[in-house]
Amino acid sequence: MSLTTKPSTTRQANRTPNPGRPKQSLRDKYGDRVFNIAATAVLLLSILAVVYPLYFIVIASVSDPNAVYEGKVWLFPSGVTTEGYERIFADSRIWNGLGNTLLYTILGTAISVTTILCAAYALSRKDMPGRKILMLLFVITMFFDGGLITKYLVVRDLGMLDTIWAVVLPGAVGVWNLIIARSFFEHTIPNELREAAQMDGATDFKFFFNMVLPLSKPLIMLMIMVHVVAHWNSFFDALIFLNDDTKYPLQLVLRNILIQSDVSSTGTTGGDIESYAAAQRIAELTKYAMIVVSSLPLMIALPFMQKHFTKGAMIGAVK
Repeated sequence: MSLTTKPSTTRQANRTPNPGRPKQSLRDKYGDRVFNIAATAVLLLSILAVVYPLYFIVIASVSDPNAVYEGKVWLFPSGVTTEGYERIFADSRIWNGLGNTLLYTILGTAISVTTILCAAYALSRKDMPGRKILMLLFVITMFFDGGLITKYLVVRDLGMLDTIWAVVLPGAVGVWNLIIARSFFEHTIPNELREAAQMDGATDFKFFFNMVLPLSKPLIMLMIMVHVVAHWNSFFDALIFLNDDTKYPLQLVLRNILIQSDVSSTGTTGGDIESYAAAQRIAELTKYAMIVVSSLPLMIALPFMQKHFTKGAMIGAVK
């Protein structure tokens, strides 16, 4: 009996499905594959849509403007020339504007990051009296603004017109960045850590500088990156509050050069076709070269700070 029952038992065991490993249907298998292919295609197209315009500007800046205008430049440069860059860097205003931009960026970033970190930590402390009212006053400024005329009058009455402070002080504290920093401190720095430091004799200033700031490196790098980009690309405040062209930042200098190139090309008499063509060629050369010159420093620096940006933004948002 035992010899006859063993094979049937074995066959029955082989026919019994394994409940721990569900069988994937053919439809699900091919559906996942189609989804992966479609997602990869969409991502590649998105990358191409972002990268190609940057690549085109670079190759157009070293190509013959006539070839760019005729549509011959789309993958490789045509009629390679560096005349646009030579004309830009030969202008002393470029170097002066670059120095001003570096000064405004470094000083403005230092002021903004310092004020935001100090204010955010103070507002994150639950034992601070009136912190909800103060936070409400900050938030109100996000929705209501006095306007450009009011801002100009305030800067004028404070005696900051045509000075560096008119560029770096009016927008020193960004409320959105302040909210991110406050949320970071509230959910990352536990109150027990402060109580332990106080038991060891640490003051609030010592706790902030020796413990809070070292634990907030992702947030600090995030704030630095955001304000560096903002100050580097800023030109509107300088356009409104500065009268001395020797104090203009790089973006405003490049804007003026581009406007002068367009005016000189359109101001040429209609009978002098060769002069008009030459002026238009110079304007096209300088246009693409100026985009590269103004964007290249940030494009070089930002990849090195990208990991800190992602980590700081996620910590401040998710927690």
